[in-house]
Amino acid sequence: MVNDLGTAGDGAGNDASPAQQVVEEIISAGGTAMANFEDVTDWDGAKRLVDAAIDSYGDLNVLVNNAGILRDTMSFNMDEQDFDAVIRVHLKGHFAPTRWRRATGATSPRPARTRTAASSTRSSEAGIYGNVGQANYSAAKGGIYSMTLALARELKRFGVTANAIAPGPAPG
Repeated sequence: MVNDLGTAGDGAGNDASPAQQVVEEIISAGGTAMANFEDVTDWDGAKRLVDAAIDSYGDLNVLVNNAGILRDTMSFNMDEQDFDAVIRVHLKGHFAPTRWRRATGATSPRPARTRTAASSTRSSEAGIYGNVGQANYSAAKGGIYSMTLALARELKRFGVTANAIAPGPAPG
């Protein structure tokens, strides 16, 4: 299931072609895929996404969260709308799909060996070290990192692994 609202990096627009292009690439490589256009920042939309994946494929073993937009500006010039938008898309957009029990298989405690599910979130070096002009982005990515630590502890008893990646070079 490929989910993408089709917005630009600043959150504007609505274009179905990026998700559909990924679906076509997966299918041409011999896989199976479908496009989905739910808003992962909306709890009901995130639930519909998860339900659609499970209903279409019978299970959901891996959930990769990569929602994001940019609204870069210096903190003293940042308005509330730009701060809130980045936090909503990054942090809430990672949390909402993950919280649905059907997404993680967390319906009842199971021995870890009987479940092979994983949740992967995408943090950033900005969430660890901070970036100039990206206080909103850095806060969201730091929140994703911390949230994933909590999710790993919560979901472990259900046999679900939760990990975050934070790409980028370390500051030197």
